[in-house]
Formats: sequence, structure tokens, C-alpha cells
Amino acid sequence: MSLLALRQVRKRFRLGEQEVEILRGVDLAIEAGEFLAIMGPSGSGKTTCLEILGALSRPSEGSICFEDEPVEDWSDDALADLRAQRLGFVFQTFNLMPRMSALRNAALPLLYAGVARAEREDRARLLLERVGLGHRIHHRPAQLSGGERQRVAIARALVNEPRVILADEPTGNLDEATSGEILALFEALHAEGRTLVVVTHSDEVAARAGRVIRLRDGRVTGIAA
Repeated sequence: MSLLALRQVRKRFRLGEQEVEILRGVDLAIEAGEFLAIMGPSGSGKTTCLEILGALSRPSEGSICFEDEPVEDWSDDALADLRAQRLGFVFQTFNLMPRMSALRNAALPLLYAGVARAEREDRARLLLERVGLGHRIHHRPAQLSGGERQRVAIARALVNEPRVILADEPTGNLDEATSGEILALFEALHAEGRTLVVVTHSDEVAARAGRVIRLRDGRVTGIAA
């Protein structure tokens, strides 16, 4: 049983009077504990693929399965619960709330889940310490470096103890040294048994993954272990 799978997924968007097909029959199975990289040129469908894997977007055709259960026809509320309880997201642009401290940003998914304030702050604090930001928990994003902001985003992705972490170009806005630190953190999470799916242009990121899927023009064109 795959933890997460796409089965003959197609995704189309309408641009004015023209319909554009971004994904063209993608099959992909992700096993629990896997570190998977998705690569391809700009416009190949990488981010769209990740959005469908993360239940942020529905396929136009085909199926997305979590633990072998199709979820593409679930209600919006059910998909929101899936994202909140089983998935964690890390984005290239961090997507932090600018007026919130690192602590409150990291705890935000637990607020939406209805967890009491003391518990969510305790859990967020532990994770910020884990990613090396125990001394910066009261700083706002504007007071943090790019690497520190990404660490807050990773803590936020972990705070709900997700089954899968989905990351879209997590080192894309970082310098080489900071990218290496974030990759080392991802490797440590994978060593603990976390399932990681990372969209990337970086050969260095791909080299750390256990498997690499290559997309071109919305199709899987290669799989390498």
C-alpha cells in the first residue's frame, strides 16, 4: 500500500478561451518513509503535481489516493482536515504571517486545529528549538534571515506531526551555505522516518533524495533511484 499516489492524473486550466493541460496522465506512488524529489524545467508541471499531492488542488481527471483511499471527491472541509492533520507544507517564499512571532507562526496549524494555547506554544517552542531557533522565538519574520524564516516554516510544517512533508523549492531563495543547512535538516527528518516530497531545480537537493521523478510537458519522463 502506497502512502500517497496519483493515478492517471490530468490537470487543465482555462486561460481566456484557451484550455491548457498542465498534467497529462501522471502516475506516481510514494511510499511511507521515502525521500522523493520532483524535477523538471519551468512549466513542466512540478508545482501543480505537488499541489494535487497536497490536496490543495483537485485533478481534472484521475485519482489521488491517501493510504489507498481516493480523496479527489472529498468535500472541501474533509480535504482541509486531511491537510491539517496529515500533511505539512514548506514553500519557497516561506508564507509566514509578518505580524506574528516565530513562535506564533510555528503554532498556527494547531490554532486552526483547535488546540489549546499552552499546548500549541509548547509544541511550537520544542520544534523551534529542534531547528536551532530557540533563541529567536519572539522575533517576527522581518527580523529573521532567509534561512531562519525557512526554519520557522519547517517547524510549522512539523507541528501537527504530519505523515508527509511537501516542500516546493525550499532552498530556492537561500544562499549556498544556508541551503546546505536546510538540506541537512531535511536529511535528519528523513532519517527519523519522515516522508518527504520535494520539488526542486537543484541537483544538490536531488542528490540527497532516495528517488528522483522527472517531469516534462506534464508527463513523467524518468525515474531514478
